[in-house]
Amino acid sequence: MANNQAIDVDKDYNPWPPLWALVLGFFMILVDSTIVSVATPVMKESLDTSYNAVLWVTSAYLLAYAVPLLITGRLGDRFGPKNLYLVGLTLFTLASLWCGLTESVGVLIVARIFQGLGASMMTPQTMAVITRTFPPSNRGRAMALWGATAGVATLVGPILGGVLVDTAGWEWIFFINVPIGIVAFYLCWKLVPHLETHSHSFDWIGVALSAVAMFCIVFGIQEGEKYSWGKMTGFISVPLLIAFGLIVLAVFLIWQSRIKTEPLVPLSIFRDRNFSLANVAISTVGFAITAMAFPFFLYAQQVRGLTATESALFLVPMAVLSATLAPWVGKMVDRIHPRSITAFGLAACSGSMFWLSRVMTPESEAWQILLPMALLGVANAFMWAPLGATATRNLPLSQAGAGAGIYNTTRQVGAVLGSAGIAALIQARLAANLPGIESSGVSGGQPGQQLPDVISDQFSTAMAESVLLPAVVLFIGLIAALAFERPDHVAPKSRAKAVLPGP
Repeated sequence: MANNQAIDVDKDYNPWPPLWALVLGFFMILVDSTIVSVATPVMKESLDTSYNAVLWVTSAYLLAYAVPLLITGRLGDRFGPKNLYLVGLTLFTLASLWCGLTESVGVLIVARIFQGLGASMMTPQTMAVITRTFPPSNRGRAMALWGATAGVATLVGPILGGVLVDTAGWEWIFFINVPIGIVAFYLCWKLVPHLETHSHSFDWIGVALSAVAMFCIVFGIQEGEKYSWGKMTGFISVPLLIAFGLIVLAVFLIWQSRIKTEPLVPLSIFRDRNFSLANVAISTVGFAITAMAFPFFLYAQQVRGLTATESALFLVPMAVLSATLAPWVGKMVDRIHPRSITAFGLAACSGSMFWLSRVMTPESEAWQILLPMALLGVANAFMWAPLGATATRNLPLSQAGAGAGIYNTTRQVGAVLGSAGIAALIQARLAANLPGIESSGVSGGQPGQQLPDVISDQFSTAMAESVLLPAVVLFIGLIAALAFERPDHVAPKSRAKAVLPGP
């Protein structure tokens, strides 16, 4: 398309410093998507609450993050990505301070909702700036930075969380955002330009429909095992709630196709085959990365008896390899067919989780855990940048925010469903492997305290079986990636030239 070759700024503009400023805040909000997982046992004990309630500390954040992304992408087009990013960063930073000061799980969940709202304002703006300032032929390298930030943040979160939990207390997984937020605000204010705005109308009915649908589906999935998939209150049952959410979702899509003014989700954008398929694939990636963390850290801390920091160190090879390989992969994305790169990454990610499930036993050596984690790091480098670049390659500038909002919504929807789905599966597998023992009682020990031998084997089996869920879900993303079309700017002959990146 001709209109997506130009950029909003003059030809001498260097877009890299502003992008680095934006990804600092992007890194911070994505770390918060996973940083709580390693602190789950400590927070449960400190706040004197149930395991399911602590899971909602993460799920509430992910839900509040995901639901508004469609509208915040459009708001960025309307009021400028820089302005909306700064508002979201301020809200996120203040909510982080609130999280650290809370003393009850209920207030913490509310504070996390405000954190999620702030994050939802920030995320689409980083991707929209890439789309509007980098031409398609060079967008792969920019997306490599964006992808490396997304991939490494979701992996570094548990490592950073483990260190903070063991050295300063769980509150500091939130307090640390305050100084980072202040620095990120200053850098954005100084470096990021004011890009051209585009007038849009806002589909508030669509916002309401999407919010109701998402809440019903996610709440139903997460609470299903707790209520034995039966009634919650009165005549409302978990299956009925999920079914209602799916119906509302269908109504939302019908509304988007028939609305007379500008829709919240311009369905025409899905005519781009690669954009549609990339959205499917990134949702499975969000699902898998989020879902894998919960059972793994419960296994590491309560079967192996590791502290939060020690268990998080298992992710070091994953984070290092992901960050190291991402720039190299980004150069490949600008030169060769995205199908082969992304399919390899998704297949490797699924394979690493299948492998991990086989070695999550009380007797496994540490090196046996580190090997599949290293493969997972390689997989992350080959997923994030290719998917992001493929999704945005043909977006017109006027829909940069909408496209970024849709893409990040599907990623976060995957993460939300991953959190909800793994919570239900963990409870189900604990009930199957440890009949007669409440899952909250089994998983309520302190980090570093091993479970009794009589239940250790069964508990690790339950966690290993749970890891198979994200491994299977990734196959959906793999199928989508295999159907990618070759981008126009990538010539068939360039495939042979792109085996190694250029200088």
